Amino acid sequence: MPIQSDIAAKILNPETLLPAIQHWRNSGEKIVFTNGCFDLLHYGHLHYLSEARELGDRLVVGLNSDASVKRLKGPHRPINDELTRKQMLASLVMVDAVIVFEEDTPFELIRQIVPDLLVKGGDWEPSQIVGSDLVLAAGGQVKSLPFIPGYSTTNLEQKILSRQHS
Repeated sequence: MPIQSDIAAKILNPETLLPAIQHWRNSGEKIVFTNGCFDLLHYGHLHYLSEARELGDRLVVGLNSDASVKRLKGPHRPINDELTRKQMLASLVMVDAVIVFEEDTPFELIRQIVPDLLVKGGDWEPSQIVGSDLVLAAGGQVKSLPFIPGYSTTNLEQKILSRQHS
């Protein structure tokens, strides 16, 4: 099968994601969910996604839509469009599924999936992570994974802008 077909097969919508989740669950696999903008993919993202995947059998990534990123990050974002961001995530070996969501948070998506493990990066306390109440009530786990210092989309953006003005 061509590589592009493998990548496209990982980009799902609610109608295709939920049956996939059910199939994985029926096979005894542990579902890990995370989400984000993943605008300029960098080493910090790769490390985080790899760590998240190691916590279970399947990694589902909720991706903020372009409109959602713009509302959250401002009019200059996203830098990479939704098509680019979802294709890049789907091309990663540690990612099993990518689903775009339009809302500012993935709460509704988490409610539908009810992952075994909900993961977020950074300094989030597990109780502050959107959807943690749903996952914990269903007997799942919520974890916050540390960021790798020095790696962020904002840092990359600032680096690019500072080189333009020097």
